[in-house]
Amino acid sequence: MQWTMSTVARLALRQPAFPSLSRPLGCTQDVPRRTPLYDFHLAHGGKMVAFAGWSLPVQYRDRHVESHLHTRQHCSLFDVSHMLQTKIFGRDRVKLMESLVVGDIAELRPNQGMLSLFTNEAGGILDDLIVTNTSDGHLYVVSNAGCRDRDLALMQDKIHELQNMGSDVGLEVVDNALLALQGPTAAQVLQAGVLGDLRKLPFMASAVMEVFGVSGCRVTRCGYTGEDGVEISVPAAEAVGLATALLENPEVKLAGLAARDSLRLEAGLCLYGSDIDEHTTPVEGSLSWTLGKRRRATMDFPGAAVIVPQLKGTVPRRRVGLVCEGAPVRARSLILTAEGAVIGAVTSGCPSPSLKKNVAMGYVPRE
Repeated sequence: MQWTMSTVARLALRQPAFPSLSRPLGCTQDVPRRTPLYDFHLAHGGKMVAFAGWSLPVQYRDRHVESHLHTRQHCSLFDVSHMLQTKIFGRDRVKLMESLVVGDIAELRPNQGMLSLFTNEAGGILDDLIVTNTSDGHLYVVSNAGCRDRDLALMQDKIHELQNMGSDVGLEVVDNALLALQGPTAAQVLQAGVLGDLRKLPFMASAVMEVFGVSGCRVTRCGYTGEDGVEISVPAAEAVGLATALLENPEVKLAGLAARDSLRLEAGLCLYGSDIDEHTTPVEGSLSWTLGKRRRATMDFPGAAVIVPQLKGTVPRRRVGLVCEGAPVRARSLILTAEGAVIGAVTSGCPSPSLKKNVAMGYVPRE
């Protein structure tokens, strides 16, 4: 694959599109766990695969490309119940979270969330996560299934450390299912099932509401497709009923991991474990915008001594977006100059159904 400035664009994450986060491949369990929607997926023709320790649908009866384009033009329903959901409570909950992430959690208004990063002392990214400051007196955190054990240990170890110093803080794992309704008509579809005006729920805002008769749902305006949408944390026992109600609208179709991956790649969104990892700093990963202004000044987050100087200095490499000619490129493909010199490697790549071109991302020297 030839690399020139005409085929490479610096990545800028499109809003509204966060993640809830990146989805690492790989599994440390012999038997994948099942979400509350497992039988529902099978009944709707879901082709199940092992992903991050869970059995999830890679696609349904529709082809991957059809699901991808339907999401861009209408809306699709994704099961993301494999994600780790936690509550951080206690008077020192913000202190706990800010001891682990790069974001300014203290600045969050009630029911406002942000994407942030767990980092290590070397400046590497341990995971990406969404942190919401709920009006119910706790932080609602959603992080990646593939990092579940490490994320829990990281938070619990710091909690024990702070508790031993007299701090008031604790953690609770939330056993809810998590549904992502994504696409330009997602809000229109959801509006039919809620009493509140969703126009008053802006990007990265969150609220607890009844959704199609299911009470106690936390609805957050976010997603990981590059489209408008919501993620709905719903009691596990009510997940199938809610999914069924959403599918009654002809605008909604089910979509799986294959569409989710191509959608996030088109939007320039990272896959943890592929595009970013513990050896990648936020600056190298084109994620400097996650660093809170106050946090940059106080330099009191893990790895600050490495990360903050990179903001004004230089880094050896940067994550970039690629448009590729010829055959689709995959992870670990080499990036070459026009003269054939190797200057980097691809971390993710696939054909883009929307652009009808091959797209990828990878790392190249800063200059």
